Amino acid sequence: MRSERKGRSCAPGWAMSALLLMVAACAGASGQEDLSKQPPVRDADLGAKELDRVIAVVNNQVILASDLAMEMRIGRLLPIGDGQEASAEQSLDRLTTRALIEQQVLQEDPHGLEVIPKELEDGLTELRQNLPACKHRDCKSAAGWRDYLATLELTPEGVAAYWANRMAMLRFIERRFRAGIRISPQEIQKYYRETLVPRYARADEAPPLERIAPRIEEILLQQQVNSLMNDWLKSLQDQGQVEILDLSLSRAGAASKPGGGR
Repeated sequence: MRSERKGRSCAPGWAMSALLLMVAACAGASGQEDLSKQPPVRDADLGAKELDRVIAVVNNQVILASDLAMEMRIGRLLPIGDGQEASAEQSLDRLTTRALIEQQVLQEDPHGLEVIPKELEDGLTELRQNLPACKHRDCKSAAGWRDYLATLELTPEGVAAYWANRMAMLRFIERRFRAGIRISPQEIQKYYRETLVPRYARADEAPPLERIAPRIEEILLQQQVNSLMNDWLKSLQDQGQVEILDLSLSRAGAASKPGGGR
């Protein structure tokens, strides 16, 4: 049975946490190529049985059960939102949304999902340094990193592919949405006066504007990027076609929303 979804809503938080995120974002998850052209995929990370079952199609690009399994395992490494483990339906939502974005990136630039190896290495180094669990593990060494990822049923190769995809999509977002935004001094002053200062019991307790202005500018910039990106994602979803072929995932989505709809 097919459940076709067009123009699905995108949670505002996903845009910059999933893709900046969130997005955004994930090659070991939905893949950098059209998976319909690929041979059956094995879940090499776990040495498990062949997982070649198609669970969704996004504009003729297939998403496999193994992609969903990878996405959920990555979610344990990089918790999204409130840190709770995402459901299969939520993870599939991220995969289908990301597939729409990837397709648009490649339409605009055939090499748009490529990342220079040195940049990827630096990005992974930063990731290993900032993961809370790595404060108590030997994530600096290759063996220690592999051992830690094994506890999450992941491999360094799978995480590197995911991270490369994430970096490429963040770069695309930066270029498309952030570069042209300018925050005026008047906007900074208004945010300071109307939003920040009222949070303090007394106005004189608030930090001086000149000290906190750069942080306010970043907040306002982020808000505008989120707004522009959400509008863009809505447009992609309205124009695209997403079919969920796994009935259990479709039912999970319907049961989670009032009235059983999407």
